[in-house]
Amino acid sequence: MKNNRVKNIKRELLSDNWYRLEKVTFEYQQQNGEWQTQSRESYDRGNGAVILLYNKAKKTVILVKQFRMPSYLNGNADGFLIEACAGLLDKDNPEDCIRKEVEEETGYRIDKVNKLFEAYMSPGSVTEILHYFIAEYSQDMKVSSGGGAKDEQENIEVLELPFTNAYEMITTGEIKDAKTIMLLQYLKLNKILEP
Repeated sequence: MKNNRVKNIKRELLSDNWYRLEKVTFEYQQQNGEWQTQSRESYDRGNGAVILLYNKAKKTVILVKQFRMPSYLNGNADGFLIEACAGLLDKDNPEDCIRKEVEEETGYRIDKVNKLFEAYMSPGSVTEILHYFIAEYSQDMKVSSGGGAKDEQENIEVLELPFTNAYEMITTGEIKDAKTIMLLQYLKLNKILEP
């Protein structure tokens, strides 16, 4: 459905070095009916998928730890974040993408994934929609040590943590990644790891 309160969209490419950064100028109709010209920057890095692996018997989750330069530039002393496994969609559908990312990053080969929802993570400046998943894992699904794709310069540490510890890490500040917090809270709210 088209928004009739937006017109005359003009895009100016600011950078296409890594992903696309554009300055977007447009007219937006205010509540009082007047039209106002506005400008925003929009960063397009494509859409992504994220998943939280859990084991009901052991009451554990699989997370990854990696260096994130933007967090380092904004006060994260060592630059490392603990996160749920995630990746960009490329040309894959979300389900295929997340299965591939899980194997690359964690070393687990999973078949069945459960899609929960989709969400914009930073809609004021980033176009990305994330597709959220959970999946059960077991030790017999482990096919490699994981660690990420070498050609993507990934250096990922795989963490298997008791769910209660991971959930507590939100409060202690050890987990500050929004997508990971959302998935841990989903498991908690839906009592996925409770008897």
